[in-house]
Amino acid sequence: MPAQRYTLQLKRKGFELVKVCFVTAKDEKIMAEGQQGANLLELGQAAGMPLEGTCEGQMACSTCHVVIGSEWFDKLSPASAEEEDMLDLAAGVSAGSRLSCQIELTDALDGIEVHIPDVWRDMQID
Repeated sequence: MPAQRYTLQLKRKGFELVKVCFVTAKDEKIMAEGQQGANLLELGQAAGMPLEGTCEGQMACSTCHVVIGSEWFDKLSPASAEEEDMLDLAAGVSAGSRLSCQIELTDALDGIEVHIPDVWRDMQID
């Protein structure tokens, strides 16, 4: 079955699209495109990923936790101390864990593969 495709186009003219491959816990690949400057949480939600983002990108929760492959991890801006603290609260944290609300789409990330953990913390239930 071919990968599903989603595009997030915000009202930002003149920005190029960045391709992202989301890999679900069931190993399904969902292809999405978002404009540079958008964050990964916005694109993931538009593509139907189970990224709750309870705090709406204010880094006050860990419900947008994703895992970035090692080949892409070094292309990201380093995580802040606050993000590291929030990741301590996330379920299923690994060496490639990041909060998707803190990852801005840039041309350097074109083609990035983002894994959705098979466990996540739902702040509405927990």
